[in-house]
Amino acid sequence: MGEKKKGKAVIVGGSIAGVSCAHALISAGWDVVVLEKSSQPPKGSPTGAGLALDRQAFKIIESWLRQPQLLQQTTLPLTIDQNQTADGEKEVSRILTRDEDFNFRAAHWADLHGLLYNALPAEVFLWGHLYLSFRTSEDKTSVTVEAKALQTEEIIEINGDLLVAADGCLSSIRKTFLPDLKLRYSGYCAWRGVLDFSGNENSETIMSIQRVYPDLGKCLYFDLNTGSHTVLYELLSKRLNWIWYVHQPEPEQKGYSVTMKVSSDMIENMYQEAEKAWGPELVRVMRETKEPFINIIYDCDPLDRIFLDNVVLIGDAAHPTTPHGVRSTNMSILDAAVLGKCIEKWGAENIPSALEEYQRIRLPVTSKQVLHSRRMGRIKQGLALLDRKPFDPKTASSEECEELPQKNMPFFASVPLSVD
Repeated sequence: MGEKKKGKAVIVGGSIAGVSCAHALISAGWDVVVLEKSSQPPKGSPTGAGLALDRQAFKIIESWLRQPQLLQQTTLPLTIDQNQTADGEKEVSRILTRDEDFNFRAAHWADLHGLLYNALPAEVFLWGHLYLSFRTSEDKTSVTVEAKALQTEEIIEINGDLLVAADGCLSSIRKTFLPDLKLRYSGYCAWRGVLDFSGNENSETIMSIQRVYPDLGKCLYFDLNTGSHTVLYELLSKRLNWIWYVHQPEPEQKGYSVTMKVSSDMIENMYQEAEKAWGPELVRVMRETKEPFINIIYDCDPLDRIFLDNVVLIGDAAHPTTPHGVRSTNMSILDAAVLGKCIEKWGAENIPSALEEYQRIRLPVTSKQVLHSRRMGRIKQGLALLDRKPFDPKTASSEECEELPQKNMPFFASVPLSVD
C-alpha cells in the first residue's frame, strides 16, 4: 500500500472555532493555513468577554496543549448554576433554582484564544488576509481560496483539499451555498462588560457585590426580573463579567459584526435604565466597567446540511446560537474535535465520507442545543412560547422554574464524538 496522502485545509476565521479546528486537523496529521482579516493576534482584552467551558470541551482543549495545566491555571471554577429574583426592594431575596454540580470553568475569551493560538506553529496563520471567494475543482477534490492581503492589497490564491468556514454567525462562505438563509433576531440585545477590579479589591463596589453575591468565584449567577435578566460571574485575575439582556427593536448594523459600537449617551441611558431594574451593587459594577458594548442576539433555525462538496461549516457559521445555554464556544470546540476525528478516520482521499460523518454526528446535537438555548432565552426574557405562558420570576411556582437550570440542555452531560 502507498503512503496515505497528507491533506491540507484552508481555515477561514482565526477566532476560537478556527484555532480549535487548526489544532484538531494538525492532530489528524494535516497541514493547515488559517486566514484571518484582523491584522494581528488579539492582545489584552478586545471586545471579547467571559465564556464558560463544559467538562468535555475542557478535556478536548487539554489534549491539544503541550502544557495542559495552563488551561486550569487560566480559568476559574463555575461549580454552581443559580437563578434568582429580587423583591420590590431589589435586594436578592429568592433563589429560584440552584445546581451545585455544574462543573464548568470560566474563561476570558482573550485568555482562551491566546492559549490555543500560542500552542500552534505561528506559520500556519495569515493575519491581515480577507477571504474573498472560493472555487471547487470540477472533480470536487480540491478547493482554491482567494484572499486579499489588506496591507498590500495583493490578491493571493491558496489551494487545499478542504475549506473550513469558521467565519462566524454572519459567515460569508455559508452565504455562497445558502444565499437565502436569514438569521433570526431574538427581540433583544445584550449589554456586556468586564470590570477589572485588580488593585481595588477592598473598594466599596467590590465588597458590596461580594456581599450580595457571596459565591462569586465559583457561581454562574442569573438574576431574573419581569421581562429581563442579567448574568454575573468572576473571571481569573480579578475580573467580573456581566451581561444584561434588554428588549429593543433590531439595531441597524453596517458591516459584518454582531457587536455594536455604543456612544457615551447610550451608555449613560443604560445606567439609568439599570437603576430602575437592578440592585445598586450590580449597577455600580456596570458603571465602573470601562467600555461596555452591545451584542445583537441572533440565531437561526437549524440547517439541513453543514457541508457542500469539500467545504464545511463549523462553530457559529454552522449553527448561530443565542448565548443562554453557554453553548457557542463549547459547540465550536466539539465541532473541531469531531471534524478532526472524521478526517483522520477517512483520510484526504475520502473527504465527502468524512464530512458526511461529521454532519451525522454533529447536526442532531447542535440543532437541539440551538433550539433549547432559544427557548431558555425566551423564558428568561418573559417572551411568549406556544406551550407556556410568559415566565414571570416574581410569581413563578417552583414547577415553572424547573426549566431554568443549565443542566436541562440536551446532551448536557456528554456529547457523542463518534457515530457508534
